[in-house]
Amino acid sequence: MGEVERRWRRGVTRRQALGGLASFLAGSPALLHAQRDPWPLGPHRRFLGFDEMRDVFDFEPIFRANVPLTIYDFTAHGTESEFTLNRNRDAFDWVQLIGRGGVDPADVDTSTELFGHAMPSPILLAPTSRQRDLHPDGELGMHRAATTTGTTMIVSNASSFPFARIARGADGPLWYQRYATREMEPNRVALGEAQEVGAQTIVVTIDQQASYYERDLHDRHLGGTPRRVTRRVVDDPPNPYRVNAGRLWYEWKLFDDLRPMCEVPMLAKGILTGEGARKCLEHGVDGVIVSNHGGRAIDYGPSSLEVLEEVVEAVGGRVPVHVDSGFRRGSDALKALALGADAVCFGRASRWGLGAFGEAGAQKVLEILDAELRQAMASAGVASLAEIDRSIVRTDFP
Repeated sequence: MGEVERRWRRGVTRRQALGGLASFLAGSPALLHAQRDPWPLGPHRRFLGFDEMRDVFDFEPIFRANVPLTIYDFTAHGTESEFTLNRNRDAFDWVQLIGRGGVDPADVDTSTELFGHAMPSPILLAPTSRQRDLHPDGELGMHRAATTTGTTMIVSNASSFPFARIARGADGPLWYQRYATREMEPNRVALGEAQEVGAQTIVVTIDQQASYYERDLHDRHLGGTPRRVTRRVVDDPPNPYRVNAGRLWYEWKLFDDLRPMCEVPMLAKGILTGEGARKCLEHGVDGVIVSNHGGRAIDYGPSSLEVLEEVVEAVGGRVPVHVDSGFRRGSDALKALALGADAVCFGRASRWGLGAFGEAGAQKVLEILDAELRQAMASAGVASLAEIDRSIVRTDFP
């Protein structure tokens, strides 16, 4: 019999048992809050400073340290098992850039034009909600950062501040994203107010989100009842699956109803098939955004990047094609542009910047992405967006 077995047979003394209980209580975050770190130590023993930020991933640990775990999880989570969330990032490994060189990054021109508006870059800010949870300035700071860099910002229907206040806070171009309601009058009011204060484009999200965020289910700070889950469970649901039907009623006729309310271009966000893109064109949509809602709409779905070409082919150049979900680097954007996208939207990356350093952080993220795009284009041997084509990438989608 070994020493461990002998000690086990003898048991522990009352003093040892009480000492063990005291250690447990001292280390229990749920009871005495002695343990404050919600994640294990990474390779760095200190956080990087603002001037040390080199890519958008450098902002993520600062953001994570700055906000409550519930807020971090809201930004980080994907649907259910997060298969699609992870696939969005995996997809960039399946597209290789072919380096040709011969172009100085200083000579690269990233300017473009969308819906009659000149833009210094094809990089846009995707709509993300509740940005005041990340920093007191919220969407106001994000809009100022976007204005400074000349970036077009798409403001979420679920923003922390009214769209009009965000529009008054800076001069940069704004688009307005809408989750349509079954009753048309609220849509009419919201779209009318947004256009009145300068919304250049209306983005209608049509993915039918109806699933759990399992990451939140394990968040001890929510007491086992995550708010992002309980909002989807109602006492008397209109279906046998106990799922809130707030966005399950969407039909293509929605665009026919919204079209008279829009004096500016109207885009459909959440397209993942060529068939869906063709349906958009049939119903008068002026552009599409290939998106799986950052992995938050449907689990075990495709990444946006791997279906991008299918959508581009279906559209056939008749309307602009945008893409989002999983983009973190300027080289990611170049891959999408090579596969036919006209513009690329970044969501989580900008939230990391805002949550880490406020307006300055959001601006720094946009500057880094623009510099990375220019460097990637130079390495690929293209000096302008017009020179980008399928020949600069090699794909190996599964």
